[in-house]
Amino acid sequence: MTPSAPTMRIGEVHAVLRQDFPDVELSKIRYYEDKGLVRPARSRKGYRLYGDRDVACLREAIRLAQEEFVPLRVVRLRLIEQGLLDDDPPTRANRHAAREATVSSVRAVVRSEPAATVRPLRDVSELDADEPSATLTTAEFLLAVKLSPVHVNEFVAVGLLSPRSASGETVFTTGDVQIARAAGDLLARGMDSRRLAALRRVVEREIGILEEWTAPLRQPGSDVDAQRALELTRSVVSEAATLRALLYERFVNDYLDQ
Repeated sequence: MTPSAPTMRIGEVHAVLRQDFPDVELSKIRYYEDKGLVRPARSRKGYRLYGDRDVACLREAIRLAQEEFVPLRVVRLRLIEQGLLDDDPPTRANRHAAREATVSSVRAVVRSEPAATVRPLRDVSELDADEPSATLTTAEFLLAVKLSPVHVNEFVAVGLLSPRSASGETVFTTGDVQIARAAGDLLARGMDSRRLAALRRVVEREIGILEEWTAPLRQPGSDVDAQRALELTRSVVSEAATLRALLYERFVNDYLDQ
């Protein structure tokens, strides 16, 4: 059966949800939208319009968060697995804004700065070793990764890169440099951005599993203090990374030996 077109306003959705969750506030619906847990359509005048799938998505998100205490990152993954939410990057709007800022920044460099006047690129290898969160301007980033602005924008769009704004300009971290170089190598091998996005989702799901398992340590009322909770979480993450590496090696060897 074809789903009906979205026609419900946010107030109507709120009234429906309160039948199951009497304490839910209207602001919760907007908050879940901001977190990418529901994506209502918009009318020509800009009003949110919800369909049956959106209501089901919100109902399940509220249930998971309030009754099972599932972290929102994991809620999103559960919604995707149930077919209630499309599998797009969680901060699509923010990444779109960052992508537009990146394009504008690149065009500005090309228009107004001759090659001889572009700020010299810093030694990225030194930044990787000593300042893992150090930032690069768009011009520095493009020189460091040796990729076209088109490919950089594709990586931003599929969630591989997350540039941010600092002092009015778009900046990337040296971690972004490493990711972009690795992704660029795969592009050169013929892999497309859609498959790169699939790899990102695999990592996101793994983090979601760890977050779901360790969340009780950080819940109010836990008998573990904040510092100990952090130490335990770091240990779990490290041990999981070791297990993942071993499994990855085994499955790759099995695949290559076929």
